[in-house]
Amino acid sequence: MDFNMKKLASDAGIFFTRAVQFTEEKFGQAEKTELDAHFENLLVRADSTKNWTEKILRQTEVLLQPNPSARVEEFLYEKLDRKVPSRVTNGELLAQYMAEAASELGPTTPYGKTLIKVAEAEKRLGAAERDFIHTASINFLTPLRNFLEGDWKTISKERRLLQNRRLDLDASKARLKKAKAAEAKATLWSDEVDKAEQELRVAQTEFDRQAEVTRLLLEGISSTHVNHLRCLHEFVESQTTYYAQCYRHMLDLQKQLGSSQGAIFPGTFVGTTEPASPPLSSTSPTTTAATMPVMPSVAGLVPPGEAALCLEEVAPPASGTRKARVLYDYEAADSSELALLADELITVYSLPGMDPDWLIGERGNKKGKVPVTYLELLS
Repeated sequence: MDFNMKKLASDAGIFFTRAVQFTEEKFGQAEKTELDAHFENLLVRADSTKNWTEKILRQTEVLLQPNPSARVEEFLYEKLDRKVPSRVTNGELLAQYMAEAASELGPTTPYGKTLIKVAEAEKRLGAAERDFIHTASINFLTPLRNFLEGDWKTISKERRLLQNRRLDLDASKARLKKAKAAEAKATLWSDEVDKAEQELRVAQTEFDRQAEVTRLLLEGISSTHVNHLRCLHEFVESQTTYYAQCYRHMLDLQKQLGSSQGAIFPGTFVGTTEPASPPLSSTSPTTTAATMPVMPSVAGLVPPGEAALCLEEVAPPASGTRKARVLYDYEAADSSELALLADELITVYSLPGMDPDWLIGERGNKKGKVPVTYLELLS
């Protein structure tokens, strides 16, 4: 009991001494041991890494789960070390509603059949979203959380210890300074100065040791950046896979709806949005489905199913031409295609037998095939 009381009294004394030293430093009444510039830079870099990791983590969580209540629920399950219950995605829920609507409104009607087709596509989108969330959580969110809850806590603990060692060191310096001043006035014995010098040596050794430990941890932030870089690549890869799956599912759905719409509303042409080659621009294009009248057969044109067109024999139809604005540059692959420049206006029209992903474009006396997805069709 006596030992514990003495230890508590000693700890209280150390805490009081540090508090006094810290307060006097804040008011400029005591000297403070400064860390070197490299160490200060390491501290700033570590703080920036921690702050931005938190922000990226939180916003990625919002991206993967926009519902704040669901995020709180997942957080609680994680803290309780329990498995998060499987949750229906928004796409899957929409698919369920559409399928139920089709069942009630008539699955054999045109509207019912279309609802079923769209519901199947939305269900596949929901499954793709679920896979993306799972992959992104494992490969991206988990490593970020591990850093904040593991490495960063260790760094913070050692930094607090370093702060305490520095306060002890500066307090020892102040005591030695006062002892020497008192000795000069012959009010203290020399052994008091020796005691203060010994305390200073011990404090300096402990400070230097703790500074080295903290420095090594801070320099390890570079390895953290390398690890986060690898995780970032994996996140982008999973996101790319997800959007590619969504694109394929929606393209298949659009083709199904295009064929069924032609049967329900004859005399219309519905162009799909799949380009022959990916756009060169890094910006995702905003495409507009082309809906244009189908022209009557023209003698001399190639029959349906053949890709080649004899451009010399192609003439603009009497009706059905439209203006289109080019969204981004396109380099013609061969002489049958028309090269495009972003923001220019051209005249476009469709012909029987053409691939629905393409239109005939004219600029002055030049003409050729152009991909639909590189155009914004104007009314």
